[in-house]
Amino acid sequence: MIQKAAISSAVEKTRRCIFEKLDLQLSSDFGTFRIADFGCSIGPNTFHVAQSIIDTVKSKRLEESTENSLVPLEFQVFFNDQPTNDFNTLFRTQPLSPEREYFSVGVPGSFYGRVLPRNSIHIGHTSYTTHWLSKVPDNVCDKKSMAWNKNYIQCNNLLEEVTKAYKVQFIKDMEIFLDARAEELVPGGLMIVIGECLPDGVSLYETWQGYVMDTIGDCLMDMAKSGITSEEKIDLFSLPVYFPQFSELKGEIEKNGSFTIELMETTSHPLEGKPLTNDFITSTFRAFLTTIIEKHFGDGVVDELFYRLAKKLSNHPIDFEMRKKQVVYCIVLKRK
Repeated sequence: MIQKAAISSAVEKTRRCIFEKLDLQLSSDFGTFRIADFGCSIGPNTFHVAQSIIDTVKSKRLEESTENSLVPLEFQVFFNDQPTNDFNTLFRTQPLSPEREYFSVGVPGSFYGRVLPRNSIHIGHTSYTTHWLSKVPDNVCDKKSMAWNKNYIQCNNLLEEVTKAYKVQFIKDMEIFLDARAEELVPGGLMIVIGECLPDGVSLYETWQGYVMDTIGDCLMDMAKSGITSEEKIDLFSLPVYFPQFSELKGEIEKNGSFTIELMETTSHPLEGKPLTNDFITSTFRAFLTTIIEKHFGDGVVDELFYRLAKKLSNHPIDFEMRKKQVVYCIVLKRK
């Protein structure tokens, strides 16, 4: 729901950029317009994104009314995610023809590297993905390291050496991500990136999202004291997640040099200001953490962990007015 709301809030901005910045001559040679969604998961958000882009391209083509618009234009959509993604569910739940106006292709593989041929994509899209790093940074789970993330399961910006280690990994990953997309997009193609970042000068621990994640870490420690898990397992666990500040994100894009920035804006999340219940918060964090928690701690931990989280949030409600906010960014890049 959080991701869908953010994507929906950016639809008009991305639609305007496609109208103003995309040259439809890019697809005129072969009559096939190719779209890729990187980090597609299992739907339905990815299907909404694909259809929205297709509708916009069709509208632009109709409005321009050139001779090329008389030639039928077909659409092909590449759905990319990790090999462990449930592609069976993805394709089983996609719209059926004739409602589906595109040919579907599944592309398993990490987007931190090439996953498609050179100059093959006209519009790329990714949402709520690039804060996930390719791996946990080196040394943050090493007790002998200055960058050991002691007492925490995330980079909450409280420990300077930990933050440095995460930032180094973020910079490496972002360079690889942008280089790969630059090769896959045709010159003049567009890359749409939507996600959340920190406003300049704000640390993650100051936000309500950071507070919830730190509370999850506290719950794990309580479970270790009860013998449900062990402190050793917790010491070796840190999430491969880094939320950059806005200027960090912009700086890496500019440094890469493969794209022009056609749009780069931040807004408050559309759900901000609306009452978020403890049940909503707990279910949201459970949804994206279950797999990684089970992989590290084993079966039988998740239910107890989020039961304890719900209880802590009930006993100590989040003061949303006092907490600082992450912001939603919408970026449209154009391949040079």
